Amino acid sequence: MASAAVQTINPNSEVARRGQTLQINIHAALGLQEVLKSNLGPRGTIKMLVDGSGQIKLTKDGKVLLSEMQIQNPTAAMIARAATAQDEITGDGTTSIILLVGVLLKQAERYISEGLHPRVITEGFELAKKESLQFLESFKVQRKMDRALLCDVARTALRTKLHADLADTLTEAVVDAVMTIRKDGEPIDLYMVEIMRMMHRTDMDTRFVKGLVMDHGARHPDMAKRVKNAHILTLNVSLEYEKTEVNSSFFYSSAEQREKLVESERRFVDNRLKKIVEFKKQVCDGTDKGFVIINQKGIDPMSLDVLQKNGIVALRRAKRRNMERLQLACGGVAQNSVDDLTPEVLGYAGLVYEHVLGEDKYTFVEDVKNPQSCTILIKGPNAHTLAQINDAVRDGLRAVKNAIEDDSFIPGAGAFQVALHQHLVGYKKQVKGRAKFGIQAFADAMLVIPKVLAMNAGLDAQDAIVDLQDEFQAGHVVGLDLATGQPMDPVKEGVLDNYRVQRHMLHSVAVIGSNLLLVDEMMRAGRATLKNQGPMD
Repeated sequence: MASAAVQTINPNSEVARRGQTLQINIHAALGLQEVLKSNLGPRGTIKMLVDGSGQIKLTKDGKVLLSEMQIQNPTAAMIARAATAQDEITGDGTTSIILLVGVLLKQAERYISEGLHPRVITEGFELAKKESLQFLESFKVQRKMDRALLCDVARTALRTKLHADLADTLTEAVVDAVMTIRKDGEPIDLYMVEIMRMMHRTDMDTRFVKGLVMDHGARHPDMAKRVKNAHILTLNVSLEYEKTEVNSSFFYSSAEQREKLVESERRFVDNRLKKIVEFKKQVCDGTDKGFVIINQKGIDPMSLDVLQKNGIVALRRAKRRNMERLQLACGGVAQNSVDDLTPEVLGYAGLVYEHVLGEDKYTFVEDVKNPQSCTILIKGPNAHTLAQINDAVRDGLRAVKNAIEDDSFIPGAGAFQVALHQHLVGYKKQVKGRAKFGIQAFADAMLVIPKVLAMNAGLDAQDAIVDLQDEFQAGHVVGLDLATGQPMDPVKEGVLDNYRVQRHMLHSVAVIGSNLLLVDEMMRAGRATLKNQGPMD
């Protein structure tokens, strides 16, 4: 009896290298998924980031984690960059992309191990992506976004980043901020929302300010700390002695000559002050109005003293960003000269007051009329709390902006993913050929979102998925209630996702997964390594 020939595979052969590279990519994606999957949803846990200097940051925001983690594996770094691009475009969905890519490659590995070529799988991914985007258009709820719906959208986004009580507090602030700067027929500019951080009290004291908060105050000790019904004059005029731009000298031989020199230099500034004081008397005398000057350039101590004696509150060296927002918040026109001042150039604020916190001063400009700029004042006891809230507020603002521009939303809590899975399973029957395996892999990957939501809430993932699928087959659009583990109507419960976040997510997941499956070799690049182009270590 002839002995059977045993075929051995050369480890350096093309087939072996392709298999090794695929395994590297899959394990990199799964490793990244393992790190981030515990963050997903309102019941997710928090990661602690510690930098080289010992600074601590607590966060569960996927974008922040991926941006600040030190990722060595090139495949994982590429997935992380692609996922953070999702946040830059839409403001959310980073962690979900990492989960979906990891499971997508894991599902594909099952078919590839049975001999299916990666190109066939990617063709199925492309078909599934197109069908998913079409299904998304029919699944979204088209509705005029009123304040209640916007609050639901913001709350859903914020609760995945912060604890529930703080998220509910920030929800009102975020929605009010976007509604304040919104103009019909014009794109929403979120840079018109100033985010001011104050290390004071607790995170629950964070609030919306319908006006402007500046991180400096008046420099004269006797100026009023609180002004009601204030006229606001924004200036870009120097009210101090300025040095010449070229080297110059003045010589005097007696004290009298020096006095004349100082007086002539001072007269130039005094003329400007005189015009401002006369203008203040013109608009304020006989009324209960106050007068506040906010100047982008300097005001010297003598000028501050003159202004204070005439009942004028003056702030100097305001930031250019604040000067632009001040006009949008209070009205009025910034002046580059004190000649020909008229009441039309003045803005108005119902209340201007100074808040002193240790050595820092803050000036609040509130009760403004028809503001086109506003402030969210973030408070907290320490730096990492402020940073955590700051990141969440930015995502909340983007979520509200997206909902207004889309005029639609997606039922959340995993409802869309369960519905899409069922739809793709039905669509697979219409596709002929081996590409249907790629569609099945894409459909199965979608279920990772409700599964991980259930696991992070301490629920049984399999039971939760089965209950959701049974309800959907009965004709109900349901999501997962994380408190009870039972199916619930996400629209009634106010768990709403952004339409554009889901759209970008579907597109990105298919593209990233396909590209990684089609990588058959990894080589070191660069001229120094051209002679040795073997597989990477």
